[in-house]
Amino acid sequence: MSDAMNVHPEVVTTHDVHHDEHHVHHHKETFITKYIFSQDHKTIGKQFLITGIIWAIIGGLFSVLFRLQLGYPDQSFPILQTVFGHWAEGGHIKPEFYYALITMHGTVLVFFVLTAGLSGTFANILIPLQVGARDMAAPFLNMLSYWFFFMASVVMISSLFIQTGPAAGGWTVYPPLSALGQASQGSKLGMDLWIVSMALFVVSALLGGLNYITTILNMRTRGMSMTRLPLTIWAIFFTAVLGVLSFPVLLSGLILLLFDRNLGTSFYLSDIVVNGQILPNEGGSAILFQHLFWFLGHPEVYIILLPAMGMVSEILSVNSRKPIFGYMAMLGSLFAIATLSFLVWAHHMFVTGLNPFLGSIFVLLTLLIAVPSAIKVFNWITTLWRGNIRFTPAMLFAIGFVSLFISGGLTGIFLGNSTIDIHLHDTMFVVAHFHIVMGVASFFGMFAGIYHWFPKMFGRYLNSTLGYIHFWVTMAGAYLIFWPMHYEGLAGMPRRYLDKSSWVSFTQFGELDKMITIVSIIVFAVQLMFVFNFFYSIFKGRKVTTKNPWGSNTLEWTTPIRPGHGNWEGEIPEVHRWPYDYGKDGREFIPQTEPVGENESKH
Repeated sequence: MSDAMNVHPEVVTTHDVHHDEHHVHHHKETFITKYIFSQDHKTIGKQFLITGIIWAIIGGLFSVLFRLQLGYPDQSFPILQTVFGHWAEGGHIKPEFYYALITMHGTVLVFFVLTAGLSGTFANILIPLQVGARDMAAPFLNMLSYWFFFMASVVMISSLFIQTGPAAGGWTVYPPLSALGQASQGSKLGMDLWIVSMALFVVSALLGGLNYITTILNMRTRGMSMTRLPLTIWAIFFTAVLGVLSFPVLLSGLILLLFDRNLGTSFYLSDIVVNGQILPNEGGSAILFQHLFWFLGHPEVYIILLPAMGMVSEILSVNSRKPIFGYMAMLGSLFAIATLSFLVWAHHMFVTGLNPFLGSIFVLLTLLIAVPSAIKVFNWITTLWRGNIRFTPAMLFAIGFVSLFISGGLTGIFLGNSTIDIHLHDTMFVVAHFHIVMGVASFFGMFAGIYHWFPKMFGRYLNSTLGYIHFWVTMAGAYLIFWPMHYEGLAGMPRRYLDKSSWVSFTQFGELDKMITIVSIIVFAVQLMFVFNFFYSIFKGRKVTTKNPWGSNTLEWTTPIRPGHGNWEGEIPEVHRWPYDYGKDGREFIPQTEPVGENESKH
């Protein structure tokens, strides 16, 4: 198979095509080689997606558990003791276990769901199909990318079952708490497992990212110039570049942390007293870890957001029956966001004693990101303007993404100002901001992608009625959960505290916290409904009867309804135009494979 896979599309001969077909149809595949250790990019994408869904249920459940504690700090829940034993004696979550839940919730959703689940799924499924390739540049490395992610998952989940419990240092695992085993229960073996798991995850991200970049640059079909690529592919390309440049920095920071924990080094430790005992560590700097972490941490925000932006651009155009507005401006803004994301990491560190002049430079660079973001929002809204809109579940989630990106992004202007951030840092305002703009918005992009490309993945449709319920409850719930947190944060309410009821200044928010908890449970229940819809529809959903159910122009809809390994049965089609010829010259849509007519108007 690999011989045919690695032939450049421009030099595929008739012999190669027959050779390829021979391999697709006559090569004996067992269940293990087809579904488990598969090298087919579509199967690997589904593996990433299903693993991501499982992690999303686990991470979401963690948030429901600690919301119970925040909403009802005085009540005991016997079920918690039944499930968690000594970590929730008397039905109350212990402080150290509460911190572990928050740590695992953040880690799981940021890295395992919104990075691996989102990029891993849609980069794998869409890149070869949309650029016109038989498979990824290196199918074996692609398989390894998933299995390193799977191993990272196994290590991370195993930390939940050890006696001292999982890591409990916040998802940012700042030293000295994370560097000293004696600091807390959650700083013991659980922290080592967290670091090992993240190291495996970084290997997975690098293997995937290098594969995505190589495939996009080298394996495009005839006529598929870079400016004819769908915006989805451009977004995934920039995402992969961000990952390849920034993940190694996190890995180096984590390796130094492992050394501090286990080998007696002092990269992050200096002048520390624990329980009256003066430790011998000298010369290290905990701030160094923050620099290394956030040098990945801020690009990570866009590693999560950019694929969602690309998919939303595609889905808005397809379902508005209009060309995307300002294709080159969209490309330029993607490039600007990717570049600026590397220059703003210290805005997470305004309260660390950062030089105020240096801080002002980071304020300027942070606020500059608003410009390309605003260009994207303007172009999305202009694409919708006077469009012949079809409100499919995918389209609703795409529009919801735009709404969340605007409202969540506006609060970033507050936090980007160092003077205001000193008051708002580590309050519920920060939680509200990044959950809306990054967490929920990216989930909306992911849901939009799943609803839109599910027919291509599984040859069946998701149930639309359940899809509409899923959208409206999640949309209303997202704002009801996170918008009130802005007011709590402005009042100074700190994040990560398990019981604020004894502070007179925050008692006014008691009922609000109860409401947020109730809505969180409802929203989580609706996500379980989506999971049911997803797995039920794989086997029992309405069958797709046409190759191009949405009337879309891109190449993936020219393959058979259930494409085999190799995607196209004959030659790979040639591309003659950009992917957004909708509503042109009296025609609803014109596929990329159709030659440009002599009398055709220019787009």
